[in-house]
Amino acid sequence: MDIGRIFRDLHSAPEAFIIPNPWDIGSAKFMASLGFKALATTSAGHAFSRGKPDGGLTFQEMIAHCREIASATELPVSGDLEHGKGDSPESAEETIFAAEAAGLAGCSIEDSTGDPDKPIYDFDLAVARVAAAAAAAKSLDRDFVFTARAENFLHGKTDTVDTIARLQAFERAGADVVYAPGLRNIGLVKQICGSVSVPVNVLAIPAFSVEQLDSAGAKRISLGSLFSNSVYRFIKDAAAEMLKDGSFTFGSGAMPHPHLQALMSKTR
Repeated sequence: MDIGRIFRDLHSAPEAFIIPNPWDIGSAKFMASLGFKALATTSAGHAFSRGKPDGGLTFQEMIAHCREIASATELPVSGDLEHGKGDSPESAEETIFAAEAAGLAGCSIEDSTGDPDKPIYDFDLAVARVAAAAAAAKSLDRDFVFTARAENFLHGKTDTVDTIARLQAFERAGADVVYAPGLRNIGLVKQICGSVSVPVNVLAIPAFSVEQLDSAGAKRISLGSLFSNSVYRFIKDAAAEMLKDGSFTFGSGAMPHPHLQALMSKTR
């Protein structure tokens, strides 16, 4: 089974597909049981589960996590690898090889640096990193879907012209999918999707619907840390009910223990 080919084919389907983001093995097995066609890791969700901030994990910790998730399900898994192993194009190439060895069907690499004083790589370096990663992906013995991310909007640089220029350059450099997280309106999503010819991943927000994103041209809809953050919000609200009201009604809709027990007993 070529999971990379299966993953790639999802991007050419007539309608956009949702790719949710588990943060540990249990959530991966649970989401895989719900009918989704692929999964993606979330760097933020996993970091929070480890008691660390987003961006606080080492590259080796992220790769180990990706290996765990990929081993927990037969679905294709795409890895959120932040800016990868390092800053150079060579490190971007090494990132792809490590991702493939971890059993992933694809991965994404960002043009963010991890440096709050200079959060986005210079244009030429960002493109060179994508070109190196794309060439590495194409050199593999199996199919591998490489996603290039332009992070401007997540770092306060709401520069549509520069973001589109980066995505177009990433496409020319060989990226299979492009992604600009942080888009807040459908008009901008449509503009982004219309500016490139490769599939576009869009980060879901509560204001969007699948129908809107599909009509705007998105091919893949990811949740990022939306699921994991929502779990923390649920716990916060449940704690408030217990501590302020002395009641436990929050548990009335809990997933039955036997269902989870049976699910987690499966090896994959």
